Amino acid sequence: MRSLLSMSDLSGEELGSLLKRAGRLKREIKSGKEIKSLRGKVVGLLFEKPSTRTRTSFEVATLRLGGHSLYLSANELQLSRGEPVKDTARILGDYLDAIVARVYSQDVVNQLAEFSGVPTINALSDIEHPTQVVADLFTILEVKKRLKGLKIAYIGDGDNVCNSLLLGAATMGMNISVGCPENYRPSEKILKQAIELSVSTGSDVKVLTDPADAASGADVLYTDVWVSMGEEGEKERRLRAFRGYQINAKILEAAKKDVSVMHCLPAHRGLEISEDVIEGPRSIVWRQGENKLYGAAAVLEWLVGTDARS
Repeated sequence: MRSLLSMSDLSGEELGSLLKRAGRLKREIKSGKEIKSLRGKVVGLLFEKPSTRTRTSFEVATLRLGGHSLYLSANELQLSRGEPVKDTARILGDYLDAIVARVYSQDVVNQLAEFSGVPTINALSDIEHPTQVVADLFTILEVKKRLKGLKIAYIGDGDNVCNSLLLGAATMGMNISVGCPENYRPSEKILKQAIELSVSTGSDVKVLTDPADAASGADVLYTDVWVSMGEEGEKERRLRAFRGYQINAKILEAAKKDVSVMHCLPAHRGLEISEDVIEGPRSIVWRQGENKLYGAAAVLEWLVGTDARS
């Protein structure tokens, strides 16, 4: 039984295979082909946080693969009344074939995997967002036709998406530079993992404080919100800290002429990204958003499909 709790759960071969699977499923789903790889499977979506794309993509992906999904709002479960996660996990594992969890703490999704006995998918925690990065890498591969040797520059908060992107890029041999304020660096533990991976894949991993330096020569520019869910009390402090870290026309000048711009959404225009860039010709944000469906489908089929891991 496998789970996807972190990008570090995937070897380079497995991640490459997952991206190929996403491509096949995209072609099949868009052509209207009937897919039955999740026939008879029930996937529970346990969400502590609001979601537009992640929830919808996993619900639709389960349906497109012939399975059924069950949305489980944490506010409507006994978790909200203090039931231990491990107790909830044991029972859900008896009812479900897989759990997709969007939670505040990585410890919660780890416990769900440990005690449920069924494949568990991290659909966002405070530490990582691996399914987002599966979709991101698939999108880059579609647009650029390769991953190895490309440079991706992440500008902004060293958050959960940044952490997973560091691991995913290093695993696939991509060079990655993070441009962030000193007090908003990515996880040092994950950064160390990414650097160790980069040695074996021949890539380069850097964390810089100058966003223009990070963006220099980039094939892909990436950003995320400056104030994530649960950080609203820090809004003013964060807005001051990230001033100058916006992806805009000036930052694009430091990157390659054919740079592609990504954002995992929702976007706050005028903060982490300018209106003209997100709506401009270099933006692949909407393709990236669409591809969350196919990334979700690939992960589900890989973990719980009738041909799981084949």
